[in-house]
Amino acid sequence: MAYRYILFYKPYDVLTQFTDAESENKRSTLKDYIPISSVYPVGRLDRDSEGLLLLTDDGQMQHRLSDPKFAHPRTYWVQVEKIPSEDAIAHLQSGITIQNYRTRPTKVQLLSAEPLLPPRDPPIRFRKNIPTAWLEMTLTEGKNRQVRRMTAAVGFPTLRLVRVAIAHLRLDGLEPGQWRELNPEELKLLHRI
Repeated sequence: MAYRYILFYKPYDVLTQFTDAESENKRSTLKDYIPISSVYPVGRLDRDSEGLLLLTDDGQMQHRLSDPKFAHPRTYWVQVEKIPSEDAIAHLQSGITIQNYRTRPTKVQLLSAEPLLPPRDPPIRFRKNIPTAWLEMTLTEGKNRQVRRMTAAVGFPTLRLVRVAIAHLRLDGLEPGQWRELNPEELKLLHRI
């Protein structure tokens, strides 16, 4: 039996699960987008985050990509309130303490221009007197709401968070709500992780 490996561009306000038994109000789930019942997400993206999600029925691969000891990279584009200082970026890069946990060093760079992304629905709040900036952050761990907690800890709250890569897998070519199977080259590289 061949395993399935699916890349999905998770839209904002979609739960990273196939069912929602906890809410009386109907919330969007993966089932609203992916008609394959045998795959499960590798890791999570919060409901208010967007971007790349890998789903598979390969339990061993799911473990290798989810277990922190394997430290595979995940890259995010993060829109923050205000323009981060060099000190704040250096602090993020070296690791910071959030909720009694010291984060691993993180690759962080200030993007010179807003990345090309589809507009978010609903859009982020706009405040005329407070500028925003975009960071690219690459982490090798994934604690609950870690990116948001990290940027807030250095004084630059996250407004929008989009995962653009998991290891070598990229969001390129997908629009929010779209999914596709991994191609043979992507699959070959994935099995080398």
